[in-house]
Amino acid sequence: MFHKKRYEQHMTFTELLKTGDFATKLSFLIMGAANLANRQFLKGILFLGAQLGFLYWLIRNGWHALSMLGTLGTKKQGLVFDQSLGIRVLQEGDNSMLLLLFGIAAALVCIMILLLYIINLKSARHIFELKQARKPVPTTKEDLKSLLNERFHATLMTIPLLGVLFFTVLPLLYMISIAFTNYDHNHLPPKNLFSWVGLKNFGNVITGDMASTFFPILAWTLTWAVVATVTCFFFGIILALLINTKGLKFKKVWRTIFILTMAVPQFVSLLIVRNLLNGAGPINALLMKWGLIDSAIPFLTDPTMAKLSIIFVNMWIGIPATMLVSTSIIQNLPEDQIEAARIDGANKWQIFRTITFPQILFIMTPSLIQQFIGNINNFNVIYLLTGGGPSNSNYYGAGSTDLLVTWLYNLTVNTMDYNLASVIGILIFILSAVFSLVAYTRTNSFKEA
Repeated sequence: MFHKKRYEQHMTFTELLKTGDFATKLSFLIMGAANLANRQFLKGILFLGAQLGFLYWLIRNGWHALSMLGTLGTKKQGLVFDQSLGIRVLQEGDNSMLLLLFGIAAALVCIMILLLYIINLKSARHIFELKQARKPVPTTKEDLKSLLNERFHATLMTIPLLGVLFFTVLPLLYMISIAFTNYDHNHLPPKNLFSWVGLKNFGNVITGDMASTFFPILAWTLTWAVVATVTCFFFGIILALLINTKGLKFKKVWRTIFILTMAVPQFVSLLIVRNLLNGAGPINALLMKWGLIDSAIPFLTDPTMAKLSIIFVNMWIGIPATMLVSTSIIQNLPEDQIEAARIDGANKWQIFRTITFPQILFIMTPSLIQQFIGNINNFNVIYLLTGGGPSNSNYYGAGSTDLLVTWLYNLTVNTMDYNLASVIGILIFILSAVFSLVAYTRTNSFKEA
């Protein structure tokens, strides 16, 4: 007999192997053996079928996929002389891209079968402990009933988890793996092979040839993210205060006019503004017609002017959203506090500084952090307004207004340096994750949660 406390803590697998019955011990070698021996036929067949299917796949395809993951291919595609035909023919070679993908998928399958193996052992342990305690072992019918009742959440999560594994985790691991290879425009499969290079790409971006492009773009990305977030926040609050001023007529009309900018798809607004700010666009044409300028203002062709134009256009798009949230906060501020402040002689600025603004900031801080991260990855505004231009000869594959995310896009689509693009993607993730964790854990919203 085992002590009741021991059942609560469960036996270790080592103890199970030493003290278990024959069917339990056999489960370490043949999955589902304990289930089949105790008439849990459906569960046992599923365990056994998974093991046999895995072994068949491993012998037929899996082992080759795992072994090729180490080299990413050894046989190049090219022309070879065919003795029987007397001419050179195309010889099929290894495709490093597919070998990497299949190798990662094979590794995930092995991890899945390992988890299933552990579940099999836990099931065998549960059956053995029930028998030692002289309790009835659940039948197949009872197991199925449990999956549709108290464990129904686990049943429903099975398919979504598999989807996340193969449609999210697999592509993510594939992208991360590319950062450690030389998969660039000189090593494009299937004609050429690429191989593992370790941390060489990270060194190239941070301290090597790409550093002269990476750090200026990183500086502009952070500057843009800070300025875009702060301007939209403060001007949105000011706009909300103006619209909610007592005595202002047609408040709903003014609020609706600004909200209309949110109703129009962002890409439509950006493309229209791009045409308006063009060198030969309506704005320059009108200013020249009025005699205010002699030549077109380079809104989008001068590096400094292009950056300023981006910031102002983003304000037009972002301010209404902040205005809407700020309005809801202002309308729900405690009137007794504001009235008490007025009685004490506080003016409007003092009320705003000590009551209104702290309340807005407290509520919107998590949203501001989200907006900051969103601006770091704000692909649409840059790509649709300037396309990353104007061009900069000092940068590799990037223009003067490119952010890290648009540079990543250029490295992927234009220069086909997938390894460098993967490195940039990883660095963007690290930057965003670290800032989010540090900033959010320091906010009053988090401390008072």
